[in-house]
Amino acid sequence: MMAKPRTRIFAGQVAALAAAIREIAPLAYPADATLHRFFGANRALGAQDRAFVAEGVFAWLRRRRSLEALAETADPRRLALAVVVRHLHASVRDIDAFLDTRESTWLAAFKSRLETPLAPAVALDLPGWLWDRLGTELGDGARDAFAQASLVPAPLDLRVNPQKTTREAALAALRDGGFDARETPYSPLGIRIDGRPALQRHPLVMEGAIEVQDEGSQLVAFALAPRRGEMVADFCAGAGGKTLALGALMRSTGRLYAFDTSARRLAHFAPRLARSGLSNVHPQALAGERDTKVKRLANKLDRVLVDAPCTGFGTLRRNPDLKWRQREADVAELAAKQASILAAAATLVKPGGRLVYATCSVLHEENDAVVDAFLAAHPEFAEQDAARELARAGIALDTGPRLRVTPQTHGCDGFFAAILEKRC
Repeated sequence: MMAKPRTRIFAGQVAALAAAIREIAPLAYPADATLHRFFGANRALGAQDRAFVAEGVFAWLRRRRSLEALAETADPRRLALAVVVRHLHASVRDIDAFLDTRESTWLAAFKSRLETPLAPAVALDLPGWLWDRLGTELGDGARDAFAQASLVPAPLDLRVNPQKTTREAALAALRDGGFDARETPYSPLGIRIDGRPALQRHPLVMEGAIEVQDEGSQLVAFALAPRRGEMVADFCAGAGGKTLALGALMRSTGRLYAFDTSARRLAHFAPRLARSGLSNVHPQALAGERDTKVKRLANKLDRVLVDAPCTGFGTLRRNPDLKWRQREADVAELAAKQASILAAAATLVKPGGRLVYATCSVLHEENDAVVDAFLAAHPEFAEQDAARELARAGIALDTGPRLRVTPQTHGCDGFFAAILEKRC
């Protein structure tokens, strides 16, 4: 008696998943934004339906290349069925009732191909150009480990706001609420929860006591190490996660500029800033990296963070669409933009001040190459040891003079950071 409602609901879910895949497949926009619009246009979908569709969409994005190879099609309906069977662990019996004869025949053939050997780049779901580049830069073993780790959905990382609570108190509250929360291994403010629990309406989130932020991103803030009373800038503030981390490390003292060229992003940051309780943050939209607001602050700031726009390949666990949206030509374009932004941000730093360049990429062209070229062109800056700076914050993590964390080694998103200080 219970099977019929379950089958009927599941049929609607599969149809919704196919419709979402069809809408997202062109990848003209970030997948999460397109999915948000899809849900807005399909308000009849219930909470469980939306969760099913979201899980299915991101499973498809992670495994798109191997799915299409094994399915022998890019048809959204059949890809939805393939995702349900291969990644959402439904049996064919669960869905056979709403398949037509051709779909049943196709699905049986698909299942028979699931053990078919695939070329490594296809099996590990990376575009060919990225597979080749990572092999050259990382070596085959590290490339394979990175690709495999990027296929596993990321846990939920949180950062405690020390203005509002302690990590111990936040952990206790989350555990009392039934969440399997634990400390992150490196960041002294980090908390990790497996899966994707719904915390948007949790009191700790609503009151600004905790913020969603990957542990790797938190480590970048510790690399900048802002002090109380200083003048600091987050040059590419974006959604403001690192800005809030920096403001908390400054204990809401001094002056912290949150610069970004997108007024829309800064507007979205406003509610998070209000919840944080920080009073030292000053969001400002820029017309470009050479905006007059930047020129007025030349040689005046103690610390500047450049979290540069990048391919984002270190975040593929959370943003798997990036590997399909980014093209090889984009890397060189981004590297040129990163160099320009870094040079502009450097003009803000006063003698004795600190500049941190960071990305969530794992590519040499966006990371070491940008820093090396900057240092060659700006002898007034000298590189400092990131491991030594983290040790001052009680963080036992030594990846060499430049911070490099990866999902396969450190369990967080892939991040890179270099600390550059201006000579007095």
